[in-house]
Amino acid sequence: MRTQDSTATDDRLLDELTTVVSAAGAAILVTRSGSLDTRIKPDLTPVTACDHAAEAVILEGVARLLPGICIVSEEAASRALPQRIPDSFVLVDPLDGTRELIAGRDEFTINVAIIAGGRPRLGIVAAPAQALLWRGVEGRGAERLRLSPGAPANAAQARTPIRTRPSPRSGLVAAVSRSHLDPQTQAYLARLPISERRACGSAVKFCQVAEGSADVYARLSPTCEWDVAAGHAVLAAAGGMVNTPEGAPMSYGRMAENFRVPAFIAWGDPSAAARLPD
Repeated sequence: MRTQDSTATDDRLLDELTTVVSAAGAAILVTRSGSLDTRIKPDLTPVTACDHAAEAVILEGVARLLPGICIVSEEAASRALPQRIPDSFVLVDPLDGTRELIAGRDEFTINVAIIAGGRPRLGIVAAPAQALLWRGVEGRGAERLRLSPGAPANAAQARTPIRTRPSPRSGLVAAVSRSHLDPQTQAYLARLPISERRACGSAVKFCQVAEGSADVYARLSPTCEWDVAAGHAVLAAAGGMVNTPEGAPMSYGRMAENFRVPAFIAWGDPSAAARLPD
């Protein structure tokens, strides 16, 4: 059983991490007003000055709030992976949707998740250009905040609890990737009774499912754990689930696979997967 003290500690940590993520968002917005200094990494994905600015803020903030915790962050991991992964660690994508930012769209996010026992226990997804932030804690629910960049979490202008919706038998709304909609995912979606597809970049798609504006988000092409974990945490806290295509729960900390995620399917209504056609 959680004590009142432990709950208060969780709330304080969530608010402090929210403030760090909000500050990282402010750094992105300031940096993107100048030169992006776009470069191509060895994996052929782009990285900009905004990625590095946000990562610096987050790494400093997380290290201050959680001294000694292992942090796996996308840009740092592209230079060197940690020697080992403990049971509890933090996954960070300082700028998810770099292509969207380069294209001038506002669908990029900052993703931060705390992992324990292979599961995402806490997640924060911020869309700084939209002044929106979603966050969730396992067993505690999820919410959407509208924040002023860099403001403390208790300065939220609006704080709205979010919850997934029951999936309709037909007329599903699918959140789909704007930049990574591969043939395998297209084929999977064609099996579902979908009436609307909403194209969007970054982890915002998880949040659309979490707040009930979409029913499913599938990606059957490879991505990385830091792209998925924070959105997974928010969605799970809101009542949804993220599984492999085979139906197994997603797990994190797979260092042997270089933190790669082969494929996943995110549902707002966990019972919906059982109703799929054969």
